[in-house]
Amino acid sequence: MLFRLLVPLGLLCALLPLHHGAPGPDGTAPDPAHYRERVKAMFYHAYDSYLENAFPYDELRPLTCDGHDTWGSFSLTLIDALDTLLILGNVSEFQRVVEVLQDNVDFDIDVNASVFETNIRVVGGLLSAHLLSKKAGVEVEAGWPCSGPLLRMAEEAARKLLPAFQTPTGMPYGTVNLLHGVNPGETPVTCTAGIGTFIVEFATLSSLTGDPVFEDVARVALMRLWESRSDIGLVGNHIDVLTGKWVAQDAGIGAGVDSYFEYLVKGAILLQDKKLMAMFLEYNKAIRNYTRFDDWYLWVQMYKGTVSMPVFQSLEAYWPGLQSLIGDIDNAMRTFLNYYTVWKQFGGLPEFYNIPQGYTVEKREGYPLRPELIESAMYLYRATGDPTLLELGRDAVESIEKISKVECGFATIKDLRDHKLDNRMESFFLAETVKYLYLLFDPDNFIHNNGSTFDAVITPYGECVLGAGGYIFNTEAHPIDPAALHCCRRLKEEQWEVEDLMREFYSLKRKRSRFQKKTMSSGPWEPPTGPGTFTSPENHEQAREKKPSKQKIPLLSCPSQPFTSKLALLGQVFLDSS
Repeated sequence: MLFRLLVPLGLLCALLPLHHGAPGPDGTAPDPAHYRERVKAMFYHAYDSYLENAFPYDELRPLTCDGHDTWGSFSLTLIDALDTLLILGNVSEFQRVVEVLQDNVDFDIDVNASVFETNIRVVGGLLSAHLLSKKAGVEVEAGWPCSGPLLRMAEEAARKLLPAFQTPTGMPYGTVNLLHGVNPGETPVTCTAGIGTFIVEFATLSSLTGDPVFEDVARVALMRLWESRSDIGLVGNHIDVLTGKWVAQDAGIGAGVDSYFEYLVKGAILLQDKKLMAMFLEYNKAIRNYTRFDDWYLWVQMYKGTVSMPVFQSLEAYWPGLQSLIGDIDNAMRTFLNYYTVWKQFGGLPEFYNIPQGYTVEKREGYPLRPELIESAMYLYRATGDPTLLELGRDAVESIEKISKVECGFATIKDLRDHKLDNRMESFFLAETVKYLYLLFDPDNFIHNNGSTFDAVITPYGECVLGAGGYIFNTEAHPIDPAALHCCRRLKEEQWEVEDLMREFYSLKRKRSRFQKKTMSSGPWEPPTGPGTFTSPENHEQAREKKPSKQKIPLLSCPSQPFTSKLALLGQVFLDSS
């Protein structure tokens, strides 16, 4: 039955040329210099509109020319756009914004914030800007990159997130109050991406500051997800962080799961960690075996591998770029061309696309100017030089300008069928979409450095090399210089070893104490088992004290995109709320 449903996909693929050097509509390949300037103009139209109409709010509302707070109250668009300014060559504005952020951003506020979004946008944006500060001509303090105001801001923001990780499993809650920690009634259901998307930022932070707690909690969360996979090697998209039980068992590569896989690969590259890469490659086998059909990726039941939703989601378009990072270029290009057919059909990627029917899914017809397909085009163009990828960049510039450009910026496309607009411009438009477009058309950008140039920097721990290339983009497109992780580690690694010994000592002491209490009160002691038994000692004690009571769990939610659609047989959509 599934084969019959997927037969029309071959017709879709015929819409795109599969040979290299495919010309544009006028018979010529897109001119990179022309589109580079067009992209720069797009950035400043949006950026200037934010400064004039929305700052200091998080985001711009382009239809009403005002602003609103969305993910906290951080002037989020300014943080997200900071490294894009430097990539576009605007050194003076980068320097000005650094001063503005130091003077205006405060994380000691009574705000409920997404742990996931605060990490990738705020912590990631500040870390990237910190590491790029010297290149931008900012006068850095003695000891940089192991110290600096943006690094201290990133550390402060990350510390506000740490209470979310204090669960029996070590997997974090999805939301935390920046002033008070996790609210007592907070849902324990978190999406997989909201658990597995910390290692890039947190390992960088630990390396620069010398405090291992950030990398430690990120690694524990990754390992708990790995240990929770099904017998056929798949993970679902929502899990209870208190019990380790899967709540939503749809397995795929898109919404609610996406950046978990991304961070296994990028974490492996950043940290030269073979174990993280081995974990991803095992997942990749299961994904190919159970979810891949004709170079599309469907959603399946994580324990049985049976198809649950034959849909493509716009967030899945990062996958060809990720495949390129592990050298799987042929498969990446075939999947990319499938996704490109959808773009050409609508002038953007709808949030959900029914693959058998070849059309949008009800109430998921919008395109919030997401970057994922452009991101994949940038990676694949660096790997192949195929001009088809520049054509996607051209199409993106033309469609976004034609459909979503308004007087005060660029508006989310509410419905790709009739091009109705919504009153929001997400901060990732300047952090990711515009950045990846510019880098696609700018082969000589410093981000693409192949190691032929670099800077030697003297730190308190010796000399290190920075700016030699190989940047790792976090999932919000904030570039991290992997060389920086080696600038501040000497001596601090010795400090970590001492701290590890101290932790082990106190852990044994507490275990001995618990053993004595257990044997005195309730007979022989047995070691805990199962996915909900992780202890860092401090977390375990707190979990025992609080003993969460039964509570009504609200509808599932993920910081990245609500996962509320279910696709029945014959392609009919049912919403959870119906």
